[in-house]
Amino acid sequence: MTQLRGKRLPGAGRTTAAVLGLVAALGLGAIGEADAATAPGATADRFGDRPHGFASLEGGTTGGAGGKVVTVTDQASLAKYAAAAEPYIIRVQGSITAEPFGANIEVASDKTIVGVGDGGELVQGEFHLSPGTHNVIIRNLTIRDSAVEGNWDCKDTDFDGIQMDTVHHVWVDHNRFSNICDGQLDVRKDSEYVTVSYNRFENNNKTFGLGWTTNVKTQITIDHNWFANTKQRNPSVDNAAYAHLYNNYLTAQADPGDPVWTYGNWSRGKTRMVIENSYYQDVQHPYQADATAELVQRGSILKNTTGRHDEWGAAFDPREFYDYRLDPATAVPALVKRFSGPQERIGVVLRVPGDYPTVQSAVDAVPDGNTVPLTIAVAPGTYREKVFIPATKPNILLRGTGQDRSDTVIVYDTPAAYGGSTGSATVRIAANDVTARNLTFSNDFDEAAHELNGEQALAMKTTGDRIVFEDTAFLGNQDTLMTDSPKLTTVSRVYIRDSYIEGDVDFVYGRATTVIERSVIRALSRGSATNNGYITAASTWKGNPYGFLITDSKVVSDAPAGSFHLGRPWHPGGEPDAVAQVLIRNTELPAAIKAAPWTDMSGFSWKDARFTEYRNYGPGAATSPDRPQMGDIEARAHTVADYLKGTDGWAPYARH
Repeated sequence: MTQLRGKRLPGAGRTTAAVLGLVAALGLGAIGEADAATAPGATADRFGDRPHGFASLEGGTTGGAGGKVVTVTDQASLAKYAAAAEPYIIRVQGSITAEPFGANIEVASDKTIVGVGDGGELVQGEFHLSPGTHNVIIRNLTIRDSAVEGNWDCKDTDFDGIQMDTVHHVWVDHNRFSNICDGQLDVRKDSEYVTVSYNRFENNNKTFGLGWTTNVKTQITIDHNWFANTKQRNPSVDNAAYAHLYNNYLTAQADPGDPVWTYGNWSRGKTRMVIENSYYQDVQHPYQADATAELVQRGSILKNTTGRHDEWGAAFDPREFYDYRLDPATAVPALVKRFSGPQERIGVVLRVPGDYPTVQSAVDAVPDGNTVPLTIAVAPGTYREKVFIPATKPNILLRGTGQDRSDTVIVYDTPAAYGGSTGSATVRIAANDVTARNLTFSNDFDEAAHELNGEQALAMKTTGDRIVFEDTAFLGNQDTLMTDSPKLTTVSRVYIRDSYIEGDVDFVYGRATTVIERSVIRALSRGSATNNGYITAASTWKGNPYGFLITDSKVVSDAPAGSFHLGRPWHPGGEPDAVAQVLIRNTELPAAIKAAPWTDMSGFSWKDARFTEYRNYGPGAATSPDRPQMGDIEARAHTVADYLKGTDGWAPYARH
């Protein structure tokens, strides 16, 4: 690796709005610790899936991005994937005890190793990165209990938690290290571009060391870590070119009676160290420097400290290399206590196009039988591709990262004439427990250009259960959105909220139990003065009392007055047991809606279906014999909760 040259990033040195909000809320220390952790800006970027600091430079650290995702529960699987030549994102589920005691897990390049929830553990083992290893992320794990009973100094063992020699681009984040013999984290022998953030180091003698070299090469960022009941090396930094320590919390040393070897931060050899806005409580020798080293300290708080507080030399300016957010030192104890160590909400985020070139390639990376929620974050842009989430890949959040749902569009142009109804869908979701958020799904097939009329061209088809669409848009003409189930008697549930749906013929259809809440439905004109289309075409199984519910929404249209139907009953293949159920309630209807809004389909009378309205309003709302109205008592059993709860009590609306 070549020596890093300083380069100031755009915007470096500017205080972010989040920090200003936090400072204001803190009142320069007048606020309590509990309040500090929930102050404005306190949660921002605490769980980001990309490293900051030195690990973000010179190409950055992406770990196993682009590789397959695997979940491991035993030592053999962990060792197999960690040492593999190809990239992997390895999720550690539950506790793995290494055998024999102190055994190494060799970690090769291009790996992400991340704990599932807050329960992923490596017990009595070590992650070992050999010389030449690069691009490694280790996150959200507990690494513990490799200390030998009664052997505090560990002079005769080398059982580290994580050890790396002559590596580059490594991010160690949100882990907990406890009771390890010897070093909890050793960054050794000219390792470069390392960031160590939001970890808990506890119950140890030799905690966190850097160096074992006469060369002055290492660049390391160390921030928001908690050192508690630790004796020495918190950290000790030997011959590092640049060591940036900020917003760390050091407290409760294990052996404050030792006048020499109980200490906080040490700048050794020719290290250039900068310490900013950290918090030292009950610490002996909070920060010290060799005569040959440099140490700059600013903004830290010292509470009940003794011994050395060395400051000399110019060190360096971290903002010449990267931008960063500096939290007030007064907030550090509360922030670090709350956000350091493994966190339930940290998971794997697959980025498109950063980690994977297409949405489908990211879906393909999700492991079959996926049991833990996994996010596919799609950057703003137009993705002209077809996407299929198979039934074997549940628990996915598909999320657009733009400011608006229109910023991120997945679109294709297949009509049913070329691929069948199902084959025409731009996106198909067959898996359970899939959520899509802040996205637009479109089928932009141009009927006129292909001399076709009334051609099905789906933007979205779902057959899975517990599907959620939040702040999404569905664009198309005929059959825009199909919410279905694997077979007639299987009930699948779909919840659509704060979204937009447009089309002309049967553009919300299928047999899934589907709730559309607080959304806009646009009925597009086909140029007719009398019949421009049908909003719904439900095919609810007769044994299912809940089909489609459109509630607290708004229907809009540019079609002429009295030219659009609310729906018609769809009996696929003439199936007599598909008896549509649709309730439209508390929804604004435009003048385009017909006075008799329900109509027959394929020889089946709308009067035999279960079509009702309840308390709709607007120029298209009315009461007449051709517009069945639900009574107040029955309406109490036709709420969003009733439609979605099923036998498992599913309540996606409760998250809001």
